Amino acid sequence: MATYRKGQDFSKNEEINLGDYTISFDNIRREENLRIIFMGTPSFAIPALKGLIENYEVVMVVCQPDRKKNRHGEVIYPEVKKVALEYEIPIYQPESIKDNYEKILDCKPDMIVTCAYGQFIPKEIINYPKYGCINIHGSLLPKYRGGAPIHWAMMNGDKETGITIMKTTLKMDAGDIIKQKSTFIKEDENLETLYKRLSYLGRDLLLETIPTILNQTATYTKQDESKVTFALNVTKEEMKIDFNKKVIEVYNQIRGLSPIPGAYTFLEGKRVKIYQALITDKTFKGNPGKIVNIDEESIFVMCQDGAIKLIDIGIEGKKRCLVKDYLHGIHGKKLLGKVFNNEKE
Repeated sequence: MATYRKGQDFSKNEEINLGDYTISFDNIRREENLRIIFMGTPSFAIPALKGLIENYEVVMVVCQPDRKKNRHGEVIYPEVKKVALEYEIPIYQPESIKDNYEKILDCKPDMIVTCAYGQFIPKEIINYPKYGCINIHGSLLPKYRGGAPIHWAMMNGDKETGITIMKTTLKMDAGDIIKQKSTFIKEDENLETLYKRLSYLGRDLLLETIPTILNQTATYTKQDESKVTFALNVTKEEMKIDFNKKVIEVYNQIRGLSPIPGAYTFLEGKRVKIYQALITDKTFKGNPGKIVNIDEESIFVMCQDGAIKLIDIGIEGKKRCLVKDYLHGIHGKKLLGKVFNNEKE
């Protein structure tokens, strides 16, 4: 990706190549003193934040509070906070943004950019900036409003997804669409790789969008409410594998949740997370969930209409490992005929 140089004169006719598409800066003049507040929390938001830091003045980063991890009480910083610390940008982490927003207004932002922040933004913040409050969302709205659009696009077997830059509103992900960019979902990728690709696509589209807002050439398109679908956070029940489903459905569920939070099942009373699987064209007979074959590097499990080949797993009480390594430590043939259940016995 080409870098937007700080101090670059957009009054000159110029083009910047961003790989799949080109931005033409025709008589666009960048506002040098644009004050931006960035609101985001997970790693998905990092490319966008760094893109803003490289090109504009980010006066504050707002993210979710620190959380404690495990019994040792280790404090875990949000991923976005780590970047803010690196660049010495002021950080604000309110437990409830709707009750504690004054510090944000005190910074007098000209624009606020949100990306997977994790709380609803109150109207006092939305209505304050001169150039508005805009959001980076990981789907082609109005499809998949909510906190897990990337998970559900993959779990549902979609062939295409993308990024939407939209106006932030009080209603979840319902603001006017400013720009969108689509991308194909590769058949062999998982949640982790798609998540990363979309995070960079979000950065690029954001940096393309901001100049159009500044020079008032941006267009705002209302979402078609008749086409709205939702992608709420995945529940534990939805992470559980049901081998009574078709092979393609089980395959998409596994890759759509890999590596975190991880689709899971149970074998002999122990939780087994499955991180990678493949659809096989080999023919087997057996009831759904039954282990019907084992080779040197995989376990074959029956689904409704065929078998799925398990490649990478994590068994309760043990570290994640490739199936071939797991099989080296046990008598694999003893697993033949055993059945994966979606309930702990």
